[in-house]
Order: sequence, then structure tokens, then C-alpha cells
Amino acid sequence: MKQFSIKYGRRKIFYSVIYTNRKTLEIAVHPDCSVVVTAPRNSNREAIREKVRLRSKWIVKQIDYFKQFEPRTPPRQYLNGESHFYLGKRYRLKLKTDLRESVALKRGFFVVSLRETENRKKVKEILYRWYEEKAKEKFTEIFEDFWNDFRLPDSRKPNLRIRKMKTRWGSLSPNGTLTVNIELIKAPKESIEYVIAHELCHVVHRSHGRKFYELLSAVMPDWYERKNKLEMMMA
Repeated sequence: MKQFSIKYGRRKIFYSVIYTNRKTLEIAVHPDCSVVVTAPRNSNREAIREKVRLRSKWIVKQIDYFKQFEPRTPPRQYLNGESHFYLGKRYRLKLKTDLRESVALKRGFFVVSLRETENRKKVKEILYRWYEEKAKEKFTEIFEDFWNDFRLPDSRKPNLRIRKMKTRWGSLSPNGTLTVNIELIKAPKESIEYVIAHELCHVVHRSHGRKFYELLSAVMPDWYERKNKLEMMMA
């Protein structure tokens, strides 16, 4: 694997090149922000450089996307100014004294209203209820859309359940219950779609065999990139 670099404005893009027997050139940006070009063995170095140059804007956008999740988010303290995520976007917490409890997204802030703003346990509880409500709404919408796309007349439609899970983003039980982790509401929509599509593929293929991944790739060709983004953000 050889390494090269090009300039993009004031920035420098470093990339590695892997030569294989493939017929087309592929550029990938990984969650660790590394850029890897997989190219046919007879590819000209300058031609590869030109391809990278033409994709520079996209490459920088991908790198910046992954960088926003560094360093890993520490345990939440539910204090003013702290960062929290919703659908892949970062919002700062703003606590507001009010007789009514509520949560609102305003100009990059999670505005949480409650009587005692110093009561961190209560802030956590209110925010969790809001996440729970949004998760039910978004997950149901995505689930229904994907189930319609699957068009499986001989399969029974799973029941959707949302709850907090310690080690998994989703699961499909033998009795047909599709469970999605409520924490997934903090991830980008495309990652939520990946988890739900993944579990729906288990309606047809219970194990992670070749046919399972063929179906997943047919339904969602970019599933691996979506999976990487999810793992990078939520690790």
C-alpha cells in the first residue's frame, strides 16, 4: 500500500492506494479518517491523483463528519452547555426555569424547561422521555417504509418494540418482535435505517450467511458505510 497527498485549499488530503484486479477505481473514507483508493493494477498514478482531486470536496466532508465525534463523548452530566445528540446532530443543553416541563430544539440547543434546573436527575428524566417519544415516531416511520419496500407476502410483519438495550442496536426474536434500541435516536437517520433494514432481513434469513448479506446489499447497497458511521459515532 503506497501513500500520497494532494492539496485542497489550505488543507492536505493524505491517501493510500491499493492495487487489485478490480476493473474500476473506488475511493473510501473510513471512520478513522483514513482515505483509501482501491485501483486496477494498470492504473496510472496521475490518473488516480486526478480522481482524488475531483472528489476532494466529498472526501473533506466525510473526514469532517467523522472528526466531529472525536474525542468520544464522556458520560453525560446533564449540565448547561453539555453536548447531546439527536439524529446525528450535536446540540448543546440549555436549562430554563419554568413551571411546565418541556424540551425544544432551538438554534443548535436542547432547551429543557423545568422548575429546578439544578436537579440533574430530573433533567435526564425529561430528556429521556423526549427521546422516547421521538424514537417511537421516527423508528415507526422508517420501519413501515422499509417493510413496504421488502414486499414479503409470505412473511408475517414483525411487531416493533423500542427499549433501552445494553449491547445491541436491534434484534429480531423468534416470535417476530423487532426490538430497536432507544439510544439509536441519537444516530444519523441513515444509520437507523441500516439497523432496521438489517433486522428485517432476518425475517427472511435468520443467520448472517451469504444469502443474508446478498439480501441486505440488494435492499441497501451502502449498508457497510452506514454501519461504520454508526459504530464511529456511538462507540
